[in-house]
Amino acid sequence: MITIDGLKTGDKIPSERELSERLNFGRSSVREALRALELLGLIETRRGEGTYIRDFRGHQLVQLLSTFILQDQKAKHDVFETKNYIEMDCLHIVLQKADNQEINKIKDWFEITDHFSDDEFFQRFMELSDNHLFLRLWSILKEYYHSLEDNGLIYKRENYLNLLNAIAEKDLEKTLSAYKKLRNLSNFTDKY
Repeated sequence: MITIDGLKTGDKIPSERELSERLNFGRSSVREALRALELLGLIETRRGEGTYIRDFRGHQLVQLLSTFILQDQKAKHDVFETKNYIEMDCLHIVLQKADNQEINKIKDWFEITDHFSDDEFFQRFMELSDNHLFLRLWSILKEYYHSLEDNGLIYKRENYLNLLNAIAEKDLEKTLSAYKKLRNLSNFTDKY
C-alpha cells in the first residue's frame, strides 16, 4: 500500500477505517497492527492530526529484529555469506558498467583518505553498480552483520588497494581473488 500510494517519510497514512476497508481486516486488527508499528517507531500518531510515516533509516529496528532472527550460528553465517555474495556480484556489475573515470574517482578518494570504514569503501561500489536493489539488500545485511557480536574484523589497506587495482584492470578473476583475500575467504564457496 505504501508503494501503491507513493507514500514516503512524513506522509500521512490512511485512517483506521480506510485501512480496514482496503485491507479487508477488522478495525481492531488494524488498530493493533498500527500500535505495533508505532511501538517499533515506524509510524507516529499525532492527536487530532492522524498517523504519519517516520524516517526509519538509522532506526534500531534491524538490531531489534536481529535478536529474534539471528539466534543461531547458522543464521549468522548465512548473513555473512549472503553479504559477501552481494558484494562480489556488485563488483561484477561494476566491471561491466563502470568506466575508468568512475573507478579512478574511487581510487583518488582512497589515496587521499587515511581512515575509512569497510562500509564506506563498499558503499561506493554499491552506488557505482547502479543497482538499487543490491544497494538496499546490502544495506540491510550490513546492518544485521553489524548487530552481531564479535564481528570487528580488521582488513588491511594493502588488500583494499589490490582490489581497487584489479577492478581498474577490469579483470573479473583478479577482482574476485582480491576480494576473497581481503575477506580472508580461502574456503568460500566459489559460484563463478
